[in-house]
Amino acid sequence: MAAVTPHRRWFLSDHPAPWLLPLVAILVVFAIYPLIYNVWLSFHEYASFRRRVEYVGWANWIQLFNDPRMWSSLTVTFIYFFAALALQLVLGMALALLLDADEPGFGLLRGLLTLTLVIPPAVTGMMFLLMEDPQFGVLSWLLNAVGLLTPATPILATPSLALAGVLLADVWQWTPFMVLIFLAGLRGLPPEPYEAAMLDGASWWTVFTRITLPMMAKVIAVAVLIRGIDLFRVFDYIFVMTSGGPGEATYTLSLYAWQQTFSFIKWGYGATLSLLMLVIVLVMANLFIWLAKVRW
Repeated sequence: MAAVTPHRRWFLSDHPAPWLLPLVAILVVFAIYPLIYNVWLSFHEYASFRRRVEYVGWANWIQLFNDPRMWSSLTVTFIYFFAALALQLVLGMALALLLDADEPGFGLLRGLLTLTLVIPPAVTGMMFLLMEDPQFGVLSWLLNAVGLLTPATPILATPSLALAGVLLADVWQWTPFMVLIFLAGLRGLPPEPYEAAMLDGASWWTVFTRITLPMMAKVIAVAVLIRGIDLFRVFDYIFVMTSGGPGEATYTLSLYAWQQTFSFIKWGYGATLSLLMLVIVLVMANLFIWLAKVRW
C-alpha cells in the first residue's frame, strides 16, 4: 500500500482547518476585503479630471454630518422601515393564524404564498408602478371608484402618497415571508396550554395574548430582525417606482448612496454613506437582540 503523504494525512484527519479554509476564503474575498476597502475609500475621493483616487482625510465624514440631503434621506428611510415592518408584522401574524389549520385547501394556500417571494423586487416594483398609474392603473381606478382619490391626485406623483404607494409593493411581496415564519412557529407550539385554556373558557383574545404571543416571542424576534435588516437597505422599489421623487418624498439612504457613487462619481462619499448604513444596522440589530434576549 502506498504511503500516505503528510498533506493527504492532514486532509483526512479530524483537524477542522481543511473544512474551515474554504469558508474563511469566501469570507475574506466577499466580506472582509470589501469592508476594509470601503473604509479605506471613505478617506479618499475620485478626482475625475485627474482620473485617480486621492486622499482627502476626514472630509467625507465631515460632509456626511453637514449634508442636509443625507439627514432627509435618513428620515425617509426610518419612516419606511418602521411603517413596512409594522404592517408586515401585523398582517403576517393575522394571516398565519388564519392559515394555521389542516382543513382541505389550506396547504395549497400556504404553498401559493411562496410565489411572491420568487419574483424579483424590480419586477414587483414595475408591476405596482403600472397598477398605480393615474390613467390606466387598476389600483388608481379602484381608489377613484370608492372616492378615496381623484384622477388629479396620482399616487406616485403626490408627495404625501408616494411613500405609501411604494410600501404597497413591499408589503405585498414580503408579508408572505413573515407568514411562513410565523406558521412554522405556530406549528411547533405545544397543544397542552390551549387545551387547558379551552377548559377554563378563555376567550380567543386571552388565548392569543396570554399563550400564543409569549410562546411565539422568540420566533417573532427573529423574523423582525431578519426583515428589519433587509428593509433598512431598500432600494429596488424606490429606484423603479419613483427614483426618490417627487422631490425627496421617497429618497432613502441607500438610493442616495447609489446616486453619489454611480451618478456623481463620488466614490469616497458613497462609501462613507454605505458605512453609515452599516453602523446604523449593526447598532440597531445588536440593540434589538439585547432587548429581545434572542439566543442563537
